[in-house]
Amino acid sequence: MIEVSVKKIDNNFIIRWQLLRVEIPANDILNVGLDDTYGGDDKEAIRIGIPYGTTDRVFVQTKNQTYILFTSNPSAIMKKLSA
Repeated sequence: MIEVSVKKIDNNFIIRWQLLRVEIPANDILNVGLDDTYGGDDKEAIRIGIPYGTTDRVFVQTKNQTYILFTSNPSAIMKKLSA
């Protein structure tokens, strides 16, 4: 299974999964955390990754959009996004 990846380049975070590439300016991020619901609280959120029983969900709330990242390694993703 292909995992969601997050990299910080300059002042932007690049989220990649399969052919998807999302670029988020670091100063647009308002909140990052774990989402304990299956599909996420925000019904309009962009979901990245495959939701299955053992994945955790990390939400990234920006000024304009919320993203939910389905991952098996939430601590690594949250650490990168919190840097």
